[in-house]
Amino acid sequence: MDYESIILALIYESGGGISLKNILLTTKLSKAHMSNLKRAAGCLVADNIIIKNNKNKYYIKNKKAIFSAQVVSVSATYGFISNTLSGEEYFVKGGALKGAVTGDTVLARMLKEKTEQHNATAKVITLLEPTDRLFSGIVDKRGGLLRVIPDGGWAEILYADMPLSDADKISDGDKVLFSIIKRGEHHSQHRVFIEKILGSHGTAAASAEAYIEVNAIPAEFPPEVKRQAKYLNDKGIDEGELSSRVDLRDIPIFTIDGADTKDIDDAVYLKKTDSCYELSVHIADVSRYVTERSPLDDEAFLRGTSIYYADRVLPMLPKELSNGICSLNPNEDRLAFSCFMKISFDGVLTDYRFAKSVIRSRVKGVYSEVNALLLGTADDDIKAKYREVADILPTMRELADILHNRRIERGAPEIASFDTKIICDENGVCVGVKPADRGISEDIIEEFMLAANNAAAKTAMENELPFVYRVHEPPTKEKLEQLKSTLANLNITCSCSTAADLAALLEKYKDDPISPLLNRLVLRSMSKARYSEEPIGHFGLVMKEYAHFTSPIRRYSDLAVHRILTEYAAKLPTDKIKKKYTDFAKSAAQRASETELRALSAERECDDYYAAEYMSSHISEEYDAMITGILHHGFFAALDNTVEGRVDLSQFSDEEFEYENDITLRGSEHTFTIGDRVRVKCVAANADTGRIDFEYISSHSDKALTDKSEQ
Repeated sequence: MDYESIILALIYESGGGISLKNILLTTKLSKAHMSNLKRAAGCLVADNIIIKNNKNKYYIKNKKAIFSAQVVSVSATYGFISNTLSGEEYFVKGGALKGAVTGDTVLARMLKEKTEQHNATAKVITLLEPTDRLFSGIVDKRGGLLRVIPDGGWAEILYADMPLSDADKISDGDKVLFSIIKRGEHHSQHRVFIEKILGSHGTAAASAEAYIEVNAIPAEFPPEVKRQAKYLNDKGIDEGELSSRVDLRDIPIFTIDGADTKDIDDAVYLKKTDSCYELSVHIADVSRYVTERSPLDDEAFLRGTSIYYADRVLPMLPKELSNGICSLNPNEDRLAFSCFMKISFDGVLTDYRFAKSVIRSRVKGVYSEVNALLLGTADDDIKAKYREVADILPTMRELADILHNRRIERGAPEIASFDTKIICDENGVCVGVKPADRGISEDIIEEFMLAANNAAAKTAMENELPFVYRVHEPPTKEKLEQLKSTLANLNITCSCSTAADLAALLEKYKDDPISPLLNRLVLRSMSKARYSEEPIGHFGLVMKEYAHFTSPIRRYSDLAVHRILTEYAAKLPTDKIKKKYTDFAKSAAQRASETELRALSAERECDDYYAAEYMSSHISEEYDAMITGILHHGFFAALDNTVEGRVDLSQFSDEEFEYENDITLRGSEHTFTIGDRVRVKCVAANADTGRIDFEYISSHSDKALTDKSEQ
């Protein structure tokens, strides 16, 4: 029995002091336990954790050492908890978790403070508030017993219950969702209830669904939200409203998106005059349909953003809006919020204004088709499809190049994209993984959207409007120093002080085999972009004024921006806009930041399941790869198709390795450094966990790392 934990838990719960006699009464322990309680209390006093007053009551003295915490993650042998007040993270050995699981709130005791070499450590004293979240696992039905092996490996096996009517529906190996209905002292002693059967384990689709459910990410829309969306879509456009809008239906505006895109946010048009480029960006007028405090608005705020993974999307808005009345579908009248810009021949945004409009897109452009037109490789069918807008395309490319060069002149780093394209068959099984395509038209649309986003932020700042800005803070001093040190260990000199320094580094080595590694290192050093009601600027774009205006179907931040700019365009006085939207802008920015992080994690995790599913069909096959990360016990390697797996040093059983400077593992026979090209074999791939394991075969003849000091 852990008497120290009993004492600390009861002192904490009492909110003040408590005597050992009262501890006996509260716990209903016999008097035979008093000597053990006294001994434990004495140790805690000696450790300066608690004190005793003259009334024999014990109080917590070192309040820093006793704290409530949230369980962040749990594995078979350890876990991490986060102090609910300070946010500081602590490492907890598996045996010291006392059966706590991810999401639990616990009372914890600090054992060691954080040092440069080690994490802070702690132990769980008691459970304060059990989580009600669901967990996922795999059914083990052997021996006539219903058991579950949890995903993540935090318990060997759990005995499970489920409704008798459903018991015959479950099979050995099924992926399930379960809740904990009875707690034990250790993870394996918990008893669970099977809430939902997801299907056979080992499929990426089941693992992705489990992740979405376990993390409480909304998938289905509430009935009242679906009813409102259907009503708005069925109602269509009120003809009486068109008289108050700028009518642009005679202008050959058009869209360019991916071939499978159904939620089309943006359309463009460009005209070159004798004095400037006149660029107009037309965005779906979502705020016209999603009104404040409506069921649609509440649900959109809750979701914050659409989530895309593999061949699936969890939309922010129901399909009746996202793919229907809001989507800028070709040859259909659509309400838009238009940004009209004048851009000088050297890429300076000289004038801009916003207005509500009605448009009629001429064609649903596809990136690959537009790229073919610009490269002169399009066939007759593609040429016929774009006949009405084809003359605009060369001018669009011309302006995009100017805007791109302008961004480079500002010192914005060009960080290569490592996005992955997951290819699924008609059954939702991953049959291919490759780098996401990026061509001329993708760059054109990106530059035009950047310009419109810049114009939106400029409008807000110049008119002192409450707003939701897209901000990107400079990397922390610690991250820049770490990057500088890592580069030095690679024999590369870089001051790493400004965005321009990083841009120059990437440009210098853009044609070198080490370029992909440098892009990854710079990317990892960056702060995460977020949303804020304060315009603190965007480090990566080297812009003082930046917001997200162009994707209100997919992002609540953009919808919030539209809502505020709508009032501005309608000439509502600034003081009234401030009164109405100051608090809204702050809450919208916070929620947008939170849900973006949730979406990024979901997309990354789910794509990992699909990548593992794909590689499970390629066990024992060999690949060229680049080392992308070094661990004490192995390294990560990325294949040319973007799939990443790990190599464990256990395969080198006769060799000792030294971990050097975060970038090298040096052994007596082998040395592995980030950036090295290696040959690996896929030896395991688990679609339940998203983990892929490689085996090292040999070093590649084309080593990415050379002695840069000789260049």
